[in-house]
Amino acid sequence: MTDLLIRGADIVGRGRSDLLIRDGRFVDPADAGADGEELDADGLVALPGLVDLHTHLREPGREDAETIESGTLAAARGGFTAVLAMANTTPVTDTAEAAEHVAALGARDGHAQVVPVGAVSKGLHGVELAELGLMARSRARVRVFSDDGHCVSDARLMRRALEYVRAFDGVIAQHAQDQQLAGAAACCHEGEISGKLGLPGWPTAAEASVVARDIQIAELTRSRLHVCHVSCAETVDVIRWAKQRDINVTAEVAPHHLMLTTNEVLNYDPTYKVNPPLRPNEHVDALREALADGTIDAVATDHAPHARHDKEHAFAEAAFGMLGLENALAVVIETMINSGLSWPELAKRMSIMPAHIARLADQGRSLTESQPANVVLVDPAARAVVNRDQSASLSRNNPWHGRELPDPVVATIWAGRVTYQKAR
Repeated sequence: MTDLLIRGADIVGRGRSDLLIRDGRFVDPADAGADGEELDADGLVALPGLVDLHTHLREPGREDAETIESGTLAAARGGFTAVLAMANTTPVTDTAEAAEHVAALGARDGHAQVVPVGAVSKGLHGVELAELGLMARSRARVRVFSDDGHCVSDARLMRRALEYVRAFDGVIAQHAQDQQLAGAAACCHEGEISGKLGLPGWPTAAEASVVARDIQIAELTRSRLHVCHVSCAETVDVIRWAKQRDINVTAEVAPHHLMLTTNEVLNYDPTYKVNPPLRPNEHVDALREALADGTIDAVATDHAPHARHDKEHAFAEAAFGMLGLENALAVVIETMINSGLSWPELAKRMSIMPAHIARLADQGRSLTESQPANVVLVDPAARAVVNRDQSASLSRNNPWHGRELPDPVVATIWAGRVTYQKAR
């Protein structure tokens, strides 16, 4: 592999310096030869490659919406060098063979590392534990388990799952949604707007109450709990309480919950139908504060591509979810960096902590000699109007279409290989 010399980057935590990549790792820049490639990074910020804890790649089963190739290309364009592929595929990733199949597809077609997430329950039905131990011992080495899209509602099953994964340092990532409180048809934050539009409401208590229960079970089992896509202030309060008690809980927030509000649904645009739903301003403010102070540990995209025939329906009948990979960093810069979050803290929330939660040895590392060469080069001043038709994703349910946002990613390098480079 040809050497790649990155000249003059502003390396997070170190200042302006050169980076030399050889055989997939960083080496001493002084060793650069005359025949290698060079990349001018003057004015650019160098971050560890981003890690997404929550990606729906749809393959196998729904390749009309996304494939591992298209989804990871979108990831590379967004600055990600690793994505965790959620288990709600067809078939469900609930066996060692299924997990190994996803990992093999990622190794063959991926523009980023693809890490399978195993299901907690067989078929995502919430009745019987999936093959947690076999998935953990498989070649895929699964460490994160989630029925995302479905809540593990049975407290006894949740306890058994948490007890089981403790043996191999796994983590249960919960989609917190009390179906009795929310109701099967819930599709909008319960409040003034849901009443005005006649849409079934999704109260914040349906999220926070499940998180409170699971935190108690995590304390009982002394195991690791991760809370997916936190969307409301009440859940933040519960997580903050748990961390004060040193309970082993981590949490993520999706970019859309950091910027978009319930007002987006006033025109019944199904692009903005997402689970959990968009919330009012006071919840957005609480989520930003929690991400800044570390109560929420990570940003995770919940990238959820859908074919047009699943999304282009009346709001109540449309599929839940929106694209997130390509514009996640842009939204975090817009909402957090431009409001005072430091670049080292952004690296912690989008790379270091996600890699730590997922126990990824080669991701979220410092940009220093001998470390794996996973890096994203960012132009902090670049801006552009988002055009969904220019997306690498096969789907077009992009909530940022037509908005001017930062356009930060100049180049993404995974394991020493350039997976995306913007024309400059």
